[in-house]
Parts: sequence; C-alpha cells; structure tokens
Amino acid sequence: MQYSTALSDGILALACLACVIAIGKARKGYGEADQPALFCALLGFLLAAAAASVGVMRYAVDPGWQAAHLWLSQASNFLGLPLLGVAALALGRGWAWSRPNWGRVVLGLCAFFELFRQMNLLEDYRLLLTLTSLLLIGYAGAIQWPRRTPACAAVAVAGLFLLATLAVGSDDFIGPLRRIDLLHALLTPAYPLLAWLLLTLPGHAEDCADRENPVKTL
Repeated sequence: MQYSTALSDGILALACLACVIAIGKARKGYGEADQPALFCALLGFLLAAAAASVGVMRYAVDPGWQAAHLWLSQASNFLGLPLLGVAALALGRGWAWSRPNWGRVVLGLCAFFELFRQMNLLEDYRLLLTLTSLLLIGYAGAIQWPRRTPACAAVAVAGLFLLATLAVGSDDFIGPLRRIDLLHALLTPAYPLLAWLLLTLPGHAEDCADRENPVKTL
C-alpha cells in the first residue's frame, strides 16, 4: 500500500469537492446564459474529485481499483481540464453558448481522444490538450486587465499545472518524496484557485448586473 499517496490523493479530492460545492452554490446567482459553461466547469471539477477519490481506494484499500483510477484520471485529463479551459474562455469573454454547442464540445473531445488513441499518440495529445487548456485559462485571466487579481490567478493556475504535469510527473522519486505525491500537492491549490478565477470572470454581460458577486460563496 502507498499510504502517502492515498493521503495526498485524499487531500486533492477534498479540494476538488470544495470546488464542486462552490461552483454549485454560485450557479444559482447566474443567469441562464452562463449555466452551460458553469455546468461544464462543474463536470471538470467532479471528474478530478472522482479520480482522486478512487486513487485513495487504490493506494490505501485495494490495488484492484487501479483500472477505475486510470480511467477516471484519463477522463479528468482528456475531458475535465479542457472543459475547465473552455469554460474559462466563455466566461472571460462573456460568450453565451447554447447547450447543444457545449454538447458538441464534449462530443468533440471524446472523438479526438478515441482518434488519437487509435493512432497511439495519446501522450502527445494529452500534452497538446493540457497546454491549450492552460493557454485558454491564462487568456481568460489576462483579458480582465486592468483587474490584476484574475490575471495573477490565471498565471498561478497555469504555472502550478505546468509544474505538476511537465516538471514533476507521477513516476519515480525526487529525493525521499514520491513524484506523484508532489504532483498532488501542486494540484491541490491549483484547482481551488481555478474555481475562484472562474467565479470572478464576468460571464454573460446581460446577467452581470442581476446577480450577486459569486466570490462571496467561496
């Protein structure tokens, strides 16, 4: 058993669950135009929370949970994070996309996953998808200038994700520490910071004057 990894996964799961609760509560104060984007953001955090929760079962209870853990981790990487990036873009630009269009985004991500899986290029695709998602998050924060806080939050989120996925990884050790534990430690603040960023973005302009500031719900 890998109890240190189970602990770090458990803390990450709690952080992502807190994001789910914050986004879920904040949705009540948003207009109809922003609901699909917030639902997709909710799905992104739910996938991360589910992957981390099953990771606890895998590393602390029964290694037989490995298949489910790997599947949910893939879902979080190939669907959850991109949905969070696209949601940040839509909210940051104040774009109101219909539910069918968001459905096409989800189906497109699933189709591209299967395409690259068939070509045995999943790792390259994962890297491309991660970088694109982080660029969207960074862009969503940058266009809020001269509001500095969203821009700084976006840079911090992108930096934490890049450090976790590219510099640290999940295999082997760094000194006495497991890389996967360090990865979880970096993602634990990254997800709540991303949730905070999403809730500070303006969303659909027509709805902004009709709702309370969602940051208060965090």
